[in-house]
Amino acid sequence: MAIKSVKELPVEGKRVFVRVDFNVPLTPARGIADDARIRAALPTIQYLIEKGARIVLGSHLGRPKGGPDPAFSLEPVGARLAELIGKDVLLTDEPAGDGARKVVSDLRDGQVALLENLRFHPGEEQNDDGLAKTLASYADVYVNDAFGTAHRAHASTVGMIKYVGHKGAGLLMLKEIEFLSRLLGEVEHPYVAVIGGAKVSDKIAVLESLCSKVDKMLIGGAMANTFLKAQGKNLGKSKVEEDKLPLARAFLKEAEKKNVAILLPRDVVVATGLDDPTGKVVSVDAVPEGFMALDIGPETAQGYADELARARTVFWNGPMGVFEKKPFAAGTVGVARALAANKRALSVVGGGDSAAAIEEAGVVDQISHLSTGGGASLEFVEGKTLPGIAALE
Repeated sequence: MAIKSVKELPVEGKRVFVRVDFNVPLTPARGIADDARIRAALPTIQYLIEKGARIVLGSHLGRPKGGPDPAFSLEPVGARLAELIGKDVLLTDEPAGDGARKVVSDLRDGQVALLENLRFHPGEEQNDDGLAKTLASYADVYVNDAFGTAHRAHASTVGMIKYVGHKGAGLLMLKEIEFLSRLLGEVEHPYVAVIGGAKVSDKIAVLESLCSKVDKMLIGGAMANTFLKAQGKNLGKSKVEEDKLPLARAFLKEAEKKNVAILLPRDVVVATGLDDPTGKVVSVDAVPEGFMALDIGPETAQGYADELARARTVFWNGPMGVFEKKPFAAGTVGVARALAANKRALSVVGGGDSAAAIEEAGVVDQISHLSTGGGASLEFVEGKTLPGIAALE
């Protein structure tokens, strides 16, 4: 792919629009609950500051309903970014319009402006040409450093690019492409995929794609319930996608044909509901009526850890249980620690909850690559073309 790095672009004294992914979780008091995505963008931003670029940052935050909503303002993000870079960040009062234009045109070399939440304009998600042209008018150079939004064709990720003279990828985007591409090429075996999360329907495309590449697949989370039910297990009141049972059976048959071992939980942690203070461990053949499986059990976690210890390439996407609740977190945290303990494997973790689990387990620096994009990393590993990346070529 002939994508230019930000370091190959003429940025000195130029207005550079950088699409960043500052879609971070906020606290109830509107502080930043986790600034990992802001920190991930710092190498690109600091490079541009050093080069004397005039930096215009654009991001969305949350899902405002196509109009301004103070609850989704980027104000706390701008404040945190200013702390991290040690200089003022000018926040515009709107994503596009006279106010934003004034702030951008007054920028001096090395200054940083942050446009208000791009999704406050309905044209962002519609990839509206009018908004695309307006955003492009703020820039001489376009840089995309928001891998987490690369699977969306929006005005700021695709539409505006054709109206800007120079385009390229930020340092974070390049790192994401490099590591995820390694999973699509020749990899070292055993290659193990760990796939969790709630729904088979969300993950079936990546399961089918990985089935022709991996040696083993370790399945957890609520989606494992659907596979177990497809094998005839009775799972009490566990979450099961009844309409996906034929799909689950067909997948298990296909994997068997391709000689890919699919490992499912042998024991689970059950409770009567998500707010139970503790869970109890039972075999998958003995889930009591009125109970639901909310995590993989210790025997399963140990079996998965043994597989990860032998692996040479690992892709992990999705938690093993309801890990945000303490009684049901052990399986996910156990997998995170087992992955970190294998120093010889290429380990790539696809964003979202799995990334949060890696942070929680305190092993971020022991993973080869922690992706900032959940949905985007899944689509990349499926082999799909991501519009935000294709537009940079």
